[in-house]
Amino acid sequence: MNILVTGSHGQLGNELQKIAKKNQSIDWFFTDVNDLDITSGFEVDNFFVSNHINICINCAAYTAVDKAEDEPEFANRINADAVRNLADACLQANALLIHISTDYVFDGENYKPYEENDPIKPISVYGHTKANAEIILAGHEANSVIIRTSWLYSSVGNNFVKTMIRVGNDRPEIRVVSDQVGTPTWAYDLAEAIFRICILNAEKNIKKIYHFSNEGVISWYDFAVAIMELENIACKVVPIESKDYPVKTKRPFYSVLNKTKYKNDLKAEIPFWRDSLKKCLEEIHGQNQTR
Repeated sequence: MNILVTGSHGQLGNELQKIAKKNQSIDWFFTDVNDLDITSGFEVDNFFVSNHINICINCAAYTAVDKAEDEPEFANRINADAVRNLADACLQANALLIHISTDYVFDGENYKPYEENDPIKPISVYGHTKANAEIILAGHEANSVIIRTSWLYSSVGNNFVKTMIRVGNDRPEIRVVSDQVGTPTWAYDLAEAIFRICILNAEKNIKKIYHFSNEGVISWYDFAVAIMELENIACKVVPIESKDYPVKTKRPFYSVLNKTKYKNDLKAEIPFWRDSLKKCLEEIHGQNQTR
């Protein structure tokens, strides 16, 4: 089996490289924009043919939520148009496309965890571009699995956990919104889930959507408090409302994802968010000690 991973330098791509080391009977192709420009249909087609790709895991994305408001066409080219290129290549190669989507395809006004068949209603340019990709795949003949996730973090790259550690060590007090509710996702847990889905669906003619995040429900404020506690950082975390922390892009107030379908289909348990956070923090400490 030959698996292509796009966006391999990002948080999720890095975690999939760890999965690859444990599964070396598979031929893995880890690419980023310098290796494969997925906005070029010609490049994508050639890569699939040359390397006999069976599964493509698309981790490449434009994720600068606020910046996307200023460059919607560029964001859409990466988040949607490129997905069509990958789907076209998958169709020609009879390959499976695993595409990573987001809670931002919803408006955040639900009162219960979002299910896979709930109508999408994005409220930002970033959300619209990710929704556009889902619409493209829904109407495409290629085999595909969309995995929606939320609040992704890891020991690499820029994310909320690493930011909280940095600012917490620099300041006596920080203000964090308490009225946006969801669930964090450790990128390694998501990478394991993706691999399980690959193995289960590799040979099937399918069109599926799954939701995946860690278990539990918290606010960003709760998340920040937990990070300070586990890191023994003395910084005080002050809860504020979203209106008191102005940003260019409106965020979903409620983005909890219902993961019952994933758990039933994969016969898998999902770790609790705090347990996964502890593991990530241990990994961060390990990296710091080796520097």
